[in-house]
Amino acid sequence: MDLLQKLKSEQNIYGTCFTSISPGWPLVFKKAGLDFAFIDTEHTAVNRADMARMCQIMQAYGITPIVRIPSPDPYLACQCIDGGAKGVIAPYLESVEQIRELTGATKFRPLKGEILQKVLNGEHVLSAEMKAYLDNYNKGNICIANIESVPAMNKLDDLLSVPGLDAVFIGPHDLSVSLGIPEQYDHPAFEKAVKHIIHTTRNKGLSIAIHFSLEPERQVKWIKEGVNIVVHSTDIALFSQKLQADISAIKKAVGDNIADKVSAQEEVPVV
Repeated sequence: MDLLQKLKSEQNIYGTCFTSISPGWPLVFKKAGLDFAFIDTEHTAVNRADMARMCQIMQAYGITPIVRIPSPDPYLACQCIDGGAKGVIAPYLESVEQIRELTGATKFRPLKGEILQKVLNGEHVLSAEMKAYLDNYNKGNICIANIESVPAMNKLDDLLSVPGLDAVFIGPHDLSVSLGIPEQYDHPAFEKAVKHIIHTTRNKGLSIAIHFSLEPERQVKWIKEGVNIVVHSTDIALFSQKLQADISAIKKAVGDNIADKVSAQEEVPVV
């Protein structure tokens, strides 16, 4: 059963974000029981070649690669799928046209141009043969819209009514900024917005994700609210949190206090 089939059968799926191109990550993810890997090319320096390599290695280990492109560009979406991605997330979507273009790139490849636009606008009906070809060619591809702004929330029903959309990805950081309460993830206004997006999405029969690098309890909370795509943390965040905790424990056990030593050094006059 592929990832899209799992979503359609109402199963929860689990993954994490990673930015390192080390070939060792897929085995780590497999041992952790993850279903997918979220590769972010919007906020990182991962290039097209590295992205494709990461996707191919993940697929070889049975981990589904999902890539977020840096802008809502259907040609970038096609590049990701050509490189091995099975899911594409487009950031900061605020118009029906943007989502329609994303579905065109993920569900109707290699159709492009005027014919594709007519199909998406309902002005041209595909033959049974062509439809079967495109369905098979794009089998298992997942189309995901990043909803992370107040304007997107204001037209959410229309955005989520575009045929071919499979899921919504809530960007908590950008959403909190758009709400005017940056990084206040426990603020009542933020929680109200997230609940609205979750409930609207699920009522449309779509899946939904939210990404947090904080404590697991936050993920559990939103799963109970309706989230079924769990994107937990990132390789850098997990490494940083574990490293800080371990080094702190070691220093405490042997009586080292780096803060005191730094303060003492700063008090010595430089000659």
